[in-house]
Amino acid sequence: MKVVVLCSGGMDSVAALHWARAHHDVRAALSFDYGSKHNHREIPLAAEQARILGVPHRIIRLDFIGQLFASDLLQSGGDIPEGHYADDNMKRTVVPFRNGIMLAAAAGFAESAEAEGLVIAAHTGDHTIYPDCRENFMAAMGEALRCGTYAGIQLLRPFIALTKGQIAAEGARLGVDFGRTWSCYKGGEIHCGKCGTCVERREAFQQAGLVDPTEYEATPPLPAGPGKT
Repeated sequence: MKVVVLCSGGMDSVAALHWARAHHDVRAALSFDYGSKHNHREIPLAAEQARILGVPHRIIRLDFIGQLFASDLLQSGGDIPEGHYADDNMKRTVVPFRNGIMLAAAAGFAESAEAEGLVIAAHTGDHTIYPDCRENFMAAMGEALRCGTYAGIQLLRPFIALTKGQIAAEGARLGVDFGRTWSCYKGGEIHCGKCGTCVERREAFQQAGLVDPTEYEATPPLPAGPGKT
């Protein structure tokens, strides 16, 4: 199938790009510049991964999100919270309906590129905090994309039932260099090691039994998730 892959430059989306390259005809890797604190760190790595795989890389700018939406993930928002990625304070990093907006734009691009499918790397770890990563949303959005395009664009979500640790293991099997991916929401020179996405990243390599290639500012003991001690 001819597909377009949503690729931010993070662990999951880069693994999804490699997965798509192994199973489909990838017409493009698509990144979104929407005013997040870490866009400038992620997007160059997405472009690098696309270049490695010989896939065109395209950027869609969504400036209105950074200007009009409320979220601490955005440059216009407050400080990025620290702690476990499933803690309630991580809801401050939700960008309202972000995936809905991105998938709508990506569907138009995909149909214009004569593609038949979109690949997104949503996974189980996203479900707690991000409503637009859950399978009920993805199923509904997939039906909307199919009905709303002449091409009947399919929404492929190969990791929807996987943990981030399982994605790390799959990415390693596919030959992904995770040292050339970005997770930290703070967007500094190196990963902070303490924000929710850094914690999730550290846990993923631990769960997968992989050496973590990431340089962190700090590596305090990993916090327990909600309901754990």
